[in-house]
Amino acid sequence: TGGWNIATLDSTELYDPSTDNWTTANSMSIARYQHTATMLSNGKVLVTGGAYTSVVYLNTAEVYDPFTGNWTTANSMSIARYQHTATMLSNGKVLITGGWNDGGSVNGAEIYDPSTDSWTPANNMSISRYQHTATMLSSGKVLVTGGQNGGYLTSAESYE
Repeated sequence: TGGWNIATLDSTELYDPSTDNWTTANSMSIARYQHTATMLSNGKVLVTGGAYTSVVYLNTAEVYDPFTGNWTTANSMSIARYQHTATMLSNGKVLITGGWNDGGSVNGAEIYDPSTDSWTPANNMSISRYQHTATMLSSGKVLVTGGQNGGYLTSAESYE
C-alpha cells in the first residue's frame, strides 16, 4: 500500500504467493508513506497514519476489504503520526504506539476497535519514540523497543 516514488502514492498491489504474481488493486483514498498496514482478525486490512509530504502528517485510517476489493474510510486517530507501530492484540483490537508528527516524536498510544470503528486512548509510553518496534509476546504483552527520540534509543517498555 502507498509509499514514495518521486511523489506520495495511493496505489495498492496484491501478491499471490501461489503464482508469484502481483496484481493492481483499487487505490487508497489518501496517498501516504511510512504508514502501517495491519491484517485484522476478519481478514480486512487497517491502514493508519503516515505522511502525505515531508511536512503533512496524517491521522486518517482506512480499511481494505479483500473480498470486495474496496477501501472504506475509518474513523481517524486522535493525532497525526508516521513512523509509528501497529500491533494486533489478542482481543482483535490494534494498538498504535509512538511515531512522529509536527510536534516531534510521540509517546502517545491508542487502540482501534474494528467492531465499532472507534479509537480509545491507551496509557502513554514512558519515552516518546519513532522508528521503533512493537512485538506481541506470548504473554499478551506488547514489547516496545528502540527507535529514535533526538538520538537512537536502547530502552524497552511493555504494554499490558
